[in-house]
Amino acid sequence: MNDASWGTPPRAGQWGSADLHTPFPAGPVREAAGAAQTRAMPIVPDAGGDQEDRDQGATHLGGPLFRDERDDFRDERDDSHRGEPDIRPHEPAAPAPAPQAPKAGKKSAGRDLRAAIGVGLGLGAVIVASLFVYKPVFLGVIVVAVVVGLWELTSRLAERKGIKAPLVPLAIGGAAMVVAGYVDGAEGAWVAMALTALAVLVWRMTEPPDDYLKDVTAGIFTAFYVPFLATFVALMLAADDGAWRVLTFLILTVVSDTGAYAVGWRFGKRKLAPRISPGKTREGLIGAVLFAMAAGALCMRFLIDDGVWWQGLLLGLAVAVSATLGDLGESMIKRDLGIKDMGRLLPGHGGIMDRLDSLLPTAPVVWLLLVAFVGAG
Repeated sequence: MNDASWGTPPRAGQWGSADLHTPFPAGPVREAAGAAQTRAMPIVPDAGGDQEDRDQGATHLGGPLFRDERDDFRDERDDSHRGEPDIRPHEPAAPAPAPQAPKAGKKSAGRDLRAAIGVGLGLGAVIVASLFVYKPVFLGVIVVAVVVGLWELTSRLAERKGIKAPLVPLAIGGAAMVVAGYVDGAEGAWVAMALTALAVLVWRMTEPPDDYLKDVTAGIFTAFYVPFLATFVALMLAADDGAWRVLTFLILTVVSDTGAYAVGWRFGKRKLAPRISPGKTREGLIGAVLFAMAAGALCMRFLIDDGVWWQGLLLGLAVAVSATLGDLGESMIKRDLGIKDMGRLLPGHGGIMDRLDSLLPTAPVVWLLLVAFVGAG
């Protein structure tokens, strides 16, 4: 070891200046002195330089001993020389990567299309057969649909809201409304509606008065919403060409719903009423209008006596609007009740009320426009 490895000469009082500058005698004495000097080196760790120099790794203590110690006290954050990952207990582990979202695939129809199509075709066959074979049979189909719809609606009101709308007077009065409309026209339907409302008020009096007003209000609403609106189908049926009027009404409503569904599913981007029915789009409404207007022009030209194609355009437009509003109206009811479907009677469709939602408010619109265009028949 030479003095150059220390950086600066030693100060007086450490080894002594005389020891550094006085030549050693040759022979054993010089060797002993050299050995003594070598043994004294490790006990002087601060010879030369200041703290900053030592922190920066100054070379004045550059012998192998100090290099080994510096390697032993290497900064623990520098583990690159070991070829191991830098993992320490005091540092949190890296968070696991978030799972990747599934890739967008083809749009889903959101229901069992096979079941929906099969049930729809079956119902259509029953309706058409009863409509053109014997009118009173189709009238019975209307009554059955009304009674089942009343049962579904009153059951959901009781389950979800605790509202006890009396089913017995509603079912009897609803059937009476439909029959009265077919036999005696609109006047008979109004009288039956008034008597049904009175029956609901009286029937509810047999129970405690708690929630009386809420129950009878729901009962009268139900009587108007289901059987009274359905009575306009019976009014159309009573005309001389009643079967064709009812068929036109059914075709336009179904075509409107189908056009809205097909166009909205394929091209729908802008929501129509997101807080009521998030699945409906403005593009779907346009599809409903276009499909219904085209079907209306054809039906008025080929199915309705004395009908004109431009009347069918207006009729189709009105049907598309009323069917959409009816669908949104029941969506409001179902959202208020916190349910998706009114029932499970029809696979792929839900309940009877889920199929009557667009038909019920459309019936009075079609009846009124047909009377205005071609008369009562």
